[in-house]
Amino acid sequence: MSGTAPDDVRLARAYLSRVAEPHAGALAGLIGQVGPVEAAALVRAGEVSPSVVSQTSARREEERAREDLERIAGRGGRLVVPEDDEWPGWPFIALTLGQAQRLRCGGEPVALWVRGPHDLGEVTGKAVAVVGSRAASGYGEHVAAEFGYGLAQAGVTVVSGAAYGIDGAAHRGALGGGGVTVAVLACGVDVAYPAGHQGLLGKIAKEGLVISEYPPGVTPARHRFLTRNRLIAALGAGTVVVEAGRRSGAKNTAAITVALGRVLMVVPGPVTSASSAGCHELLRERQAEPVSSVAEVVESVGRFGDDLATQPAQKQSELGAPQGEAMRVYEALGMRTAVSAELVSVESGVALERVRALLPELELAGLAAQVDGGWQRLEVPR
Repeated sequence: MSGTAPDDVRLARAYLSRVAEPHAGALAGLIGQVGPVEAAALVRAGEVSPSVVSQTSARREEERAREDLERIAGRGGRLVVPEDDEWPGWPFIALTLGQAQRLRCGGEPVALWVRGPHDLGEVTGKAVAVVGSRAASGYGEHVAAEFGYGLAQAGVTVVSGAAYGIDGAAHRGALGGGGVTVAVLACGVDVAYPAGHQGLLGKIAKEGLVISEYPPGVTPARHRFLTRNRLIAALGAGTVVVEAGRRSGAKNTAAITVALGRVLMVVPGPVTSASSAGCHELLRERQAEPVSSVAEVVESVGRFGDDLATQPAQKQSELGAPQGEAMRVYEALGMRTAVSAELVSVESGVALERVRALLPELELAGLAAQVDGGWQRLEVPR
C-alpha cells in the first residue's frame, strides 16, 4: 500500500487541504491547471485569481503540512492523494463529471486523511453506502445491522458516516460479519465524533478505514456533514436509506446519490413511522427502488448480472453479461455508428444521469467503446 506520490506533492496537498474548506471548486480548478506543487506556491504568495483568494486567504499562512503528516502518522494513519495507487479514482469520476455539469454536489477531494490497514481504492471497488436517521427506531437499527452484516458476508464494503442510529448499526453489522467498513467523517480522523462512538471508530480504524477530507484536529460543523455526504454517496455503487425523516442528512445523501447517477434504494417502514417518512417520499417520487433484503441490494448494484438475487431462466441474457438497465443501455448502442449518451437515454428509457454512469462501466467490461461522436457497442466474447 506504498504511495506513489513524491514528497513535494504530498506536502503540497496536505497544505492545500487545510487552507481551503472543502469543496473549493476554484482551488480545485487551479490544481488541475498547474498541479498541486505550483498551486500551493501560488496560494502561499497570494498570486491567484479572486475566486481562489476568497477560498484560501483566511488560512493561506497556516503552514502545518509537515506537522499534520507527522500527527496522522502518529495515529497510524496517512494522507492519500490522487497521485497514489490507492486513490479511489473510479468512484470519484462521478464527482468530477458532476462538477463539470455544475451539479451541486462538489468535486473530487484535494486529498483524503486515512486511518486503517486497507487499500482505499481496493475496498471501494465493490461498496455500498448505508445511511439513515440518527434518531433511529429499533426496527431501523435492526435492519441496518442485518444489512451491514449481510453485505460484509457477500464481500461488499459498507460505507457510512459513523453517526448514532443507522450509521453506527451498519458499521457494527459489517464488523460483525467479518467484512470491511469505511467511516467517512466530517472532522479530522483523529477526532472521536460522536464521542459515544470512540470505541467503534477505534475498531473501524483497526479493521476497516476511517477517512476524511479534513486535516487532523479539525472539529465537526453542520456544513461539514453536508459536504462529507457527497463522499459517502460517491464511494458506494449505490446508497441504501434505511430510515430518514422528510428533512434529514440521509435525504441529502440520497439527493447526491441520484445526481451522481448511482443506484438509490430505500427500506420501506411502517406507514405510521415518522422515521420512515423520508423513505416513503423517495419511493412515491420514484427516485428510489425498494429493497427488503441484502440479496436485493446486491442485485441492484451488482455488475452486469454477476450478483443477481435470483437467477430465473427468464432473467438470463443470451449475452451472459449486462442485466437490467445496463442491458437496455447496451442494446441502445449502435454496432457501426457512434451514439450520444442523450440518444442512448431516449432509446433505452434510462435516465440520462444513469446512462452516463453505466457507459464507462460497460467500457471497462469490454462491452462498449467511446469513439468520436459518442459511444459504440462491442460484441461480447463468446
